[in-house]
Amino acid sequence: MITSERFDLTGKVAIVTGGNGGIGLGMARGLAEAGADIAVVGRNETKCLAAANELKTRGVKAISIVADVTDKPAVTEMTRQTLRELGRIDILVNNAGINIRKPPHALDIDEWDSVIRTNLTSAFLCSQSVYPTMKAMGGGKIINIGSMMSIFGASFTPAYAASKGGIVQFTRSCACAWAADNIQANAVLPGWIDTDLTKRAREQIDGLHERVLARTPAARWGASSDFAGIAVFLASRASDFVTGTAIPVDGGFSIMG
Repeated sequence: MITSERFDLTGKVAIVTGGNGGIGLGMARGLAEAGADIAVVGRNETKCLAAANELKTRGVKAISIVADVTDKPAVTEMTRQTLRELGRIDILVNNAGINIRKPPHALDIDEWDSVIRTNLTSAFLCSQSVYPTMKAMGGGKIINIGSMMSIFGASFTPAYAASKGGIVQFTRSCACAWAADNIQANAVLPGWIDTDLTKRAREQIDGLHERVLARTPAARWGASSDFAGIAVFLASRASDFVTGTAIPVDGGFSIMG
């Protein structure tokens, strides 16, 4: 029998990188509503504080951590601060991400490196940083944010697609390596979601809005709130035998021929 206890995160602590807006904040809200205390991590101090204060209204503890998650010392301090202020780490959501929309022949090496470091290297650094704590506590949950570009190609996202394809393979490696430590690692693959990031895409790509609606069986763009449930599932005991997966949350976009 499945009960709400399987999804209860009371007493758990989650780190959410890029948790001050968009999909990250949507996941943080879901985790908080299930009872988890939250460390909101990002580069924008004002946005991080606002997100943490909002999450506190859900009756949990929430802290704001300003950090560059592509920098190993900063990630180490992020982990230490979370442990100092919240006492433990049970859940890591690797959500920090950027995109630079150019075809491969127009992308500068510095732009390539920036996207790869933000989207993929940060997930490696953060996962590696929290691993000793999770192992010592007897387990944990890692949720990596991929993309539909983990599956598909697009002319205007060479670095982004490479980073998100890498996220899926990195997730599988962590799942295999850390299963014996009772750490489950899974990826979530968002489709076209209405965020600040995709707002810029709609401004840059003619006809994108209409093409997305035409291909998506749900006939709408996703919302950040659509990620609250999958976050709770993958962070809770309900998913203890689920690891190494890549789950689309896209309104059916990826199943259309």
